[in-house]
Amino acid sequence: MSEIKKTPQRTCIACREEKDKGQLLRIVKNSEGEISLDLSSKKNGRGAYICGTRECFLLAKKKNALSRAYSSNIPKQVIEELEEEFFGKN
Repeated sequence: MSEIKKTPQRTCIACREEKDKGQLLRIVKNSEGEISLDLSSKKNGRGAYICGTRECFLLAKKKNALSRAYSSNIPKQVIEELEEEFFGKN
């Protein structure tokens, strides 16, 4: 019998929808407390996943979802830097 491999599932911190890990973007907090976008999904640290849409990013910002995911206050400047990294300068 062939073995069926299941794709890892993760939940978006904004919309709470469960999707394949590869469909979501990973935001990582490393041991020094730095938060960055992890496009390779290989950086060391605690990961939080989010849909790659502006709607989900804005919802996460509104709900303070990153602070909740990391159980610590995330400065507004860090959120703005992530938003710029996600979508570029407006």
